[in-house]
Amino acid sequence: MMLLRTKLRPTALAAAFALMALTPILPAQDDKPDSSSSSSSSSSAPPKSNQGGKQSSSSQAYVREKAPSLVDPNGPAVALVPSETVFTMAAALNACGYDDGLTESDSVRQHVREEVNQALAANEDARTKRDRVCHYIDQHRMTGTIKDVSQYLSLALYLTPPPELETSVELPEMPPDSTQVVEILPLLRDFAAAVDLHGIWATTRRSYDEDVSHLHDALTQMILSTNFYLKMPASTYDGRRFLVVVEPQLSPRLVNARIYGSDYVVIVSPANGKIRINDVRHIYLHYMIEPLLYQRSSAMDRFLPILKYVREAPLEYRYRSDIVDLTIESLIKAVEARTMDTGIAPYVAPTDEKRADFAQIQTERNAVNQKMEQVRLARVHHEMAQGYVLTAYFYEQLIRFEKDPASLKDTIGELVYSMDVDHETHRARDVVFDQQADEDVLRRSAPRKLAGLDLAEARLAAGDYASASAMAKQSLAVAAKNEKGDSYPSSESADVGRANFILARAAILTGHPEEAIAGFQKAAATAKETRIMAWSHIYLGRILDLDCKRDEAIGEYKEALAVRDGQQDTRLAAERGVKAAYAVKGHTCEAEPDDSDDSDTPTGSAKPAGSASPRPTSITAPK
Repeated sequence: MMLLRTKLRPTALAAAFALMALTPILPAQDDKPDSSSSSSSSSSAPPKSNQGGKQSSSSQAYVREKAPSLVDPNGPAVALVPSETVFTMAAALNACGYDDGLTESDSVRQHVREEVNQALAANEDARTKRDRVCHYIDQHRMTGTIKDVSQYLSLALYLTPPPELETSVELPEMPPDSTQVVEILPLLRDFAAAVDLHGIWATTRRSYDEDVSHLHDALTQMILSTNFYLKMPASTYDGRRFLVVVEPQLSPRLVNARIYGSDYVVIVSPANGKIRINDVRHIYLHYMIEPLLYQRSSAMDRFLPILKYVREAPLEYRYRSDIVDLTIESLIKAVEARTMDTGIAPYVAPTDEKRADFAQIQTERNAVNQKMEQVRLARVHHEMAQGYVLTAYFYEQLIRFEKDPASLKDTIGELVYSMDVDHETHRARDVVFDQQADEDVLRRSAPRKLAGLDLAEARLAAGDYASASAMAKQSLAVAAKNEKGDSYPSSESADVGRANFILARAAILTGHPEEAIAGFQKAAATAKETRIMAWSHIYLGRILDLDCKRDEAIGEYKEALAVRDGQQDTRLAAERGVKAAYAVKGHTCEAEPDDSDDSDTPTGSAKPAGSASPRPTSITAPK
């Protein structure tokens, strides 16, 4: 899972600062805007953004950026919606090799991929336009992380609905990361039209609506329970919006959260009818709490000495350099610790309790509560060690807050102004910080247990050809059982094409070319993924080249080009095969003089210099 949270500077010069660290902060409402001020950033530190044209504590005024096209200013304060523009962008990413979390995703993701693949298989022009989109994505791959995907999602939020797919605001008013890839739009429009993505969306929309319906109760319960704890209703009158966009074509581990001025947008991908609700709640807590603290940003200047002691903490730079952001995150961490599921069942008194049992019941209840408190305090200690050094202070204050009928909005001033800064500075100084941040762990996909064909691929890569073959054959057995309608327990659906592809590669690596040929032919005919189909044809072409059957080999390479997957390695391998025969050292198809007296061998016939069976290890496997 990756929790990516991006804040954007609301200034007309935003696009010019695309490479700068962006840390927007809503303005203090008690500061009055200076209408004569202009958007500028003369300070060496990134300026703090503000809301509604109001001025930040640094006395600089900035114009609020335009809201994403998905945000309805007349809509509800909190909404859960699908989006055709995000669908279109996600479909293009999937068509170009975005497979992160594929095995964990809902079936609708695979359904859309199959619909797109069918359209590509039937239309060479569609494949060409898909290749142009993929080539653009390859050229703009910067970090090799989910950030490469997030910039396209950021752009999708600022697009008009298909087929126009135009930016909904001027480029200087868009998020900087989205402007870095805005040139993909004409290519995206051509691709979407060629495969009729709008038609696929129309037939798939019902599944998206069902996902929204299933998630509605969980999201509503999260909102209600959070508001209940904070003692604050979700206001529908302040012009702020919290929007959750459902897109099943993305990895379920991804929660992409973005803040545009006062509007919060979260993109989630459900799996088995669920989303990472705790991550969504974390962003919702920002939505509820940030304005309360930004109103008092100038009052937090006295907290600045605390920053001296978090320099060595494994925090993002904005938390080590901005006391307001550090305070906000610490308060949110404290709320999460106070409301977390400790994993310990609450104490339930016996139904037949008697007055004589009250003391024993109270003792048992206190023991359970103490255990729960120990779990919460361990969470607080962890957050302090991560660098959120005000978590303990807010945790202690929240215990008192829970006993007071006043809301957090009414209490926040007391929390800020009554803090003993010297005490918290000394507490921060004594913290032993972790060496690694939680964010680093989140940015790396958690290892998952391999099973089925995934495990077979791993065995094949490790050189355990026998185990890989056995697992692939087991998958074929599952497919045969399913085809007969027999009940067969399996943790995954059988993929006949992929199983045959694994068997064929194992046959090559163990020196059985005939089995390999049969396996690649079956894989090319039955595979669901165009990548497997294309590489099966490439393998067949290489085997035919080594068998000196050049014309047949060229036919296979051309088949690979016809069903290509849009990736550079597939296209280049097939094009090289068409231009020149695949060969390995010591192998030739040139005619050799025949010194034997065998008159049955025609003069000048082609004969390989080496064995008629190609050495299997010389055929390069796709990555």
